[in-house]
Amino acid sequence: MEKQYSNFETIAVRTQSERSHFDEHSTPLYLTSSFVFEDAEDMRASFAEEKQKNLYSRFSNPNVNEFTEKMVKLEGAEDGHSFATGMAAIFSTFGALLSSGDHILSCRSVFGSTHTLFTKYFPKWNIETTYFEANETDLEKYLKPETKILYIETPTNPAIEVLDLELLGKFAKKHDLIFIVDNCFATPYLQQPIKFGADLVIHSATKLIDGQGRVLGGVTVGKKELIREIYLFARNTGPAMSPFNAWVLSKSLETLAVRVDKHCENALKVAKFLETHPNVSLVKYPFLKSHPSYETAKNQMKAGGNIVAFEVKGGIEAGRNFLNKIKMCSLSANLGDTRTIVTHPASTTHSKLSEQERNQVGITAGLVRCSVGLEHIDDIINDLKQAFD
Repeated sequence: MEKQYSNFETIAVRTQSERSHFDEHSTPLYLTSSFVFEDAEDMRASFAEEKQKNLYSRFSNPNVNEFTEKMVKLEGAEDGHSFATGMAAIFSTFGALLSSGDHILSCRSVFGSTHTLFTKYFPKWNIETTYFEANETDLEKYLKPETKILYIETPTNPAIEVLDLELLGKFAKKHDLIFIVDNCFATPYLQQPIKFGADLVIHSATKLIDGQGRVLGGVTVGKKELIREIYLFARNTGPAMSPFNAWVLSKSLETLAVRVDKHCENALKVAKFLETHPNVSLVKYPFLKSHPSYETAKNQMKAGGNIVAFEVKGGIEAGRNFLNKIKMCSLSANLGDTRTIVTHPASTTHSKLSEQERNQVGITAGLVRCSVGLEHIDDIINDLKQAFD
């Protein structure tokens, strides 16, 4: 992996593990739990980290290393570590960096399981979280002497709010906070938060990075000294990425750019169709001019992503009726798949939140999240149209 390339697509395709003596063109699977050493001194030096060597697949593995290295380069980071799932990446990142008494400042609009970490589990260890709204810019009033981390998603899940990375990056630097961004919806192809001051970037690789609904995975990349702490935490707690999953995800990155381009093209057309439909009261998509943060999205994103959120007129019954009439699109809690997926967040992904909490982050009873896939655009729109009609 010593060759350096500057273009995204080339990095994604050409970053590979060192070839074995078989001179394979495509990286093979390294399905092994452990690795061997030449002698006692080799083993001692390897465990003492005096030399770079794979020791045990809970620590590192050639397939996992290749996927991680690609993500590090694509995000413009210094180092990274991969995990079994996106939530394992989030928990391990916070677990490694926080101590009892620390304080998190987070945008209220976060994934349901992340919210559960903040409100149910972290308080057991005396770690407090304060939420701010996605459209707020004056965050000074939320700071405490114990505030250590500023955490956001952008675009948010599922209300598709866009937060100003440049503004938040400057705020975090001013107050010496660790700035962490969940970049799952945008992928490094559309947005690179480190350019705007993020210290760490987290992904659920299960989504667009895999892109075909096959495997689970997560990754955190960023500053070397922070990743070192995260690696040590993960090495001892065991949320290791499977070598097979890493192999799949590394191959998936080779097509990320072309897939995401098409996803975005389809999603924008779906969003424009929904804006004109009489049964839809609201559409949220970053690259629609009607989006309240359209200019911010244009400044920090290459395109709008593949997620469209919209409000079906008539509330929860109308929303359920719409989902029940869907024929081609999938009803699933996943997103970022080749297949278009429609989800009702209030009853699925964010069902653990109270009604008040859901309303605070824009998850109304009739809100539908559409993960626009790679089918022909006419077939996607026709399915949505017949479900409304």
